[in-house]
Amino acid sequence: MFRFETAGESHGECLVATITGLPSGIPISLEKINRELWRRQQGFGRGGRMKIETDTAHIVSGVRHSKTIGAPIACIIANRDWKNWTQSMPVEDFDGAAEHFKEVKRPRPGHADLIGCIKYDFDDARYILERASARETTARVAVGAIAKAYLAEFGIEVLSHVVGVGRETSTYEATWEDLVALSKKEEVLLGTVDPETEVRFKAVVDEAYRTGDTVGGIFEVRAHGVPIGLGSHITWDSRLDGKLAQAIVSMQAVKGVEVGYSLEGAQSFGSKVQDTIHYNKEEREFFRGANRAGGLEGGITNGQDIIVRGHLKPISTLRRPLESVDLPTRDSALAVYERSDVAVIPAAGVIGEAMVALVLAQAMLEKFGGDSLREAKRNFANYQTQVREF
Repeated sequence: MFRFETAGESHGECLVATITGLPSGIPISLEKINRELWRRQQGFGRGGRMKIETDTAHIVSGVRHSKTIGAPIACIIANRDWKNWTQSMPVEDFDGAAEHFKEVKRPRPGHADLIGCIKYDFDDARYILERASARETTARVAVGAIAKAYLAEFGIEVLSHVVGVGRETSTYEATWEDLVALSKKEEVLLGTVDPETEVRFKAVVDEAYRTGDTVGGIFEVRAHGVPIGLGSHITWDSRLDGKLAQAIVSMQAVKGVEVGYSLEGAQSFGSKVQDTIHYNKEEREFFRGANRAGGLEGGITNGQDIIVRGHLKPISTLRRPLESVDLPTRDSALAVYERSDVAVIPAAGVIGEAMVALVLAQAMLEKFGGDSLREAKRNFANYQTQVREF
């Protein structure tokens, strides 16, 4: 059974990720995992935390001699900032600990601060924001990189780019080759493939910097090389588009998701939305006239690129705080300011890649199974033959 989990707090000692259910024999490269972690930290608009951390993965189980062994994989990512919080957030209490508390008594609008305090019966939002923080996604990216390694064995790749920042949107039609080139860059500004668009995007972030505000945007994740037949129309919870939507919206600050070009489709007539069906007799394969459906029909992959877009709200921590309430007195007060980012859209794209990769890995395992990679590949090859002979 495929499953992943994360643990850890933003200013705790480390982040922990586990992934269970992958077959043995998958090649694992720490260099590639760390490259994904590096990509998550990049982008214009990031805050001071990214200057402190240099995220690297430390795998402690489930991988031997650079290959999975079929056992649960556990990965640790240390928080370098922990040295500044050892007395503020100790695991075990000690005399005088209260003197070192870094309490949060003025909850931020839009964050989990207030509702988390109410739900978990705390009078200090510190314990809520530490886990609600998007620092948790570092662990997701680590296990997502492992899922990517599994998918790569079947010719499946997952990448992203930014298509909107604030009210500015891109009209550039990015190709898969554009996304590959973007993923290899050593300097990331705003994660878009078109230089002219990036200039417009940067101007929006500059404005947010100038005014002490934050800004959101839209990122697009594409999965290339996905076979026909993942997911199902049989039950509501087996539809792959539903699983992808849940995975993307589970990301901090993501409030909406598109599969394919759903917003454009909602404003069009049906004749303009559906992807026409054609057949190449020489290649003996079906193909489509477009990909407005984003690679999924009826909750099932149709062999085209999967396209999923996440709509990211501006993050909740503002240098010019909004109105809030002081928890001890219940008086009006400005929300607390925690060191934070101004814009995180390129990083969100990388996190989105991880989430899509994890969902696709689960779908591949459900369909093709296998305790070893060799067994899974044999099952996959037999199915591909069945598809070609249809």
